[in-house]
Amino acid sequence: MTTYKKIILTLLVALCGIGMSQAQLRFGVKAGLNLNSINFKDAKANLDHDNQCGYTVGVMGEFTVPVIGLGFDLSAMYTRMNSNPVVNNTEANLSKNFLEIPLNVKYKFSLPVVGSIVSPYIYTGPSFAFQIGKHTWEDIQSKTCQTAWNVGIGFELFKHLQVQGSYGFGMNKAFTFTEKLGLDTNINPVVVKANNNYWTITAAWLF
Repeated sequence: MTTYKKIILTLLVALCGIGMSQAQLRFGVKAGLNLNSINFKDAKANLDHDNQCGYTVGVMGEFTVPVIGLGFDLSAMYTRMNSNPVVNNTEANLSKNFLEIPLNVKYKFSLPVVGSIVSPYIYTGPSFAFQIGKHTWEDIQSKTCQTAWNVGIGFELFKHLQVQGSYGFGMNKAFTFTEKLGLDTNINPVVVKANNNYWTITAAWLF
């Protein structure tokens, strides 16, 4: 191994060692609002949905390596997602409660001078939402577990307050609706599947 390669390797090992020695594990509380939009695919009858606002509240933990700026966070959230699609001119109440567990990889940017006051960051990762209870509405079935992939940005103030916004891309079908198109309900049934995409804005305080 050449001399310069040894020097680079030594510096990398030293940097990782310093980063891990300064690694931070913090816990806190988090709350916010969500705005979800259900996308019904292949629907042919009168099926419509407006965006609905819900809320989320829970606890979180964050592990960060300051020198590198890379880390991750894990949350356990009680999440309410409201949904009232109109099916054949009749409003269906599909609002549900979830235990939502998002896991994000996070990168914080180190800013000179103002780094102790504000630190922007980006993050991405999966979210698993487990339905609490069940809804019953005619021919609509909901999934007991909804998965999404979140992409978001945020900033940390005074090393404690984190404010962030993300968009979750629904990865599985949130609802399955059996659409009856004929006068005879046994004729021409069409299975309509729906994804749930949503915006989430939260504020967290880490101790």
